[in-house]
Amino acid sequence: MRVGQNPAKFIDHVAQPQRVTVAVVSYIPFLQGYYAESLQVLKACLGSLKENTSYPHDLLVFDNGSCEPVRDYLMEAQSSGQVQYLVLSEKNIGKGGAWNFIFQGAPGEIIAYADSDILFRPGWLERSVEILETFPRAGMVTARPLRTPEKFYTSTLEWADQTPDVRVERGDFIDWEVYREHVMSLGTSEQEAREWYNSRQDLRLTYRGVSALVSAAHFQFTAYKSVLQQFLPFEMDRPMGQVRSLDERINAAGYLRLTTCEPLVKHLGNRLEEAAPTASRPGKKLPLSARFLHIPWVKQGLLRVYDSIFKFYYG
Repeated sequence: MRVGQNPAKFIDHVAQPQRVTVAVVSYIPFLQGYYAESLQVLKACLGSLKENTSYPHDLLVFDNGSCEPVRDYLMEAQSSGQVQYLVLSEKNIGKGGAWNFIFQGAPGEIIAYADSDILFRPGWLERSVEILETFPRAGMVTARPLRTPEKFYTSTLEWADQTPDVRVERGDFIDWEVYREHVMSLGTSEQEAREWYNSRQDLRLTYRGVSALVSAAHFQFTAYKSVLQQFLPFEMDRPMGQVRSLDERINAAGYLRLTTCEPLVKHLGNRLEEAAPTASRPGKKLPLSARFLHIPWVKQGLLRVYDSIFKFYYG
């Protein structure tokens, strides 16, 4: 039995979502070891997003089973109006599961996705949307120039070859320091980074007055929701390690994979710069105990033990 009328019947309008949904996925199961500074990284991510994103958008955060302090922080961010949509998953369903939810449920026509360890710089979303809307069949646009394997952007090269109105330039358009900033955050050695950098060049496309570099990355990208939904569902049996399937599917379907010409986002990793380990600071010698722990066979053995323990509790 119902008594009276639902007051909602007398509301003559409701809030409409923004055209762009910025979506961030977080996963911080505890605040020790690898994840010791991850909450601070998440705060830096969302703080830079708030400060440097003037383009109209809604923010959706999908939390993949993080620990209580992280959930508390996210609920407070939503209460303050910083986060418009907050999803708290009871368990970690992996990035594939989070993508399945976001690519179907995000209210915007355009989804700007990012991992929770990304730092945003002014203009990142404006430039991404400009490229997305200018280039036909743009599949994903990353707000940072990258050098990735050619097999992930063969469709972009084919389109450039077949389109007379596009200007194609080949050269070193990514500065070494810009390239180094990113790959070093992934744990790559400087020698490996330099070898990869020296063995490749960049391809810059200019179409209807807008320039972009050929490449893209799944850690941060902007795309039309209608395009992303074509590749659902993502069936991944591991939390991470299989996300290249998105890159492969977009390329195989004939869509373009592009980046901005400027580094407008930055990958932080699991530590903030000001808290970088002593080993990365020039001129300081590690103590004997720390040097022992950095011996390759010792380091590899300990990391295997750590990995086994992590999988036991959180796998």
